[in-house]
Amino acid sequence: MSDALATAMAVLDDYMAALNRGDEPGVNDACNFPHVRLAGGKVVVWPNHGDYKLGDFIARAGDGWDHSKWDERTAIHVGKKKVHLKVKFSRWRRDDSLIGRFETIYIVTLQDGNWGIQARSSFAD
Repeated sequence: MSDALATAMAVLDDYMAALNRGDEPGVNDACNFPHVRLAGGKVVVWPNHGDYKLGDFIARAGDGWDHSKWDERTAIHVGKKKVHLKVKFSRWRRDDSLIGRFETIYIVTLQDGNWGIQARSSFAD
C-alpha cells in the first residue's frame, strides 16, 4: 500500500471515529476545506474549517442514527497528493438495526501539509 493510500485510509478512520463519538472538531479536522458534498440532488459546500456541523448530519442520517461503519474502501486512483476512493458505509441504530447502506466516492487531498477529505459524492440523502 502506498503512503498516500495508507494516509487516506487513516483519514477515513479518523473521520468515522470522530463522527461516531459526536466529535464535531474531530470531524472538521478529518476534512480539508472548502469541503464539497454532492448527495440527494444537492451540492453543499462548507467553505471553512468548523463549518461542518454534526447537527446537520444527524438531521439527515436517519431515524435513530447511533453510529456508522465502513463496509468497503477501495482505491480508484492514487496520486502523491490526492486519492480517490470508492466506499460503502452503513448507518446503524443503537440496537444494531440497520438504517441503510450507501455507496460514495471520497476524494482525500493533501493541502498545506494536511491530508483530509475534500469532497464526497454520495447516494445517501
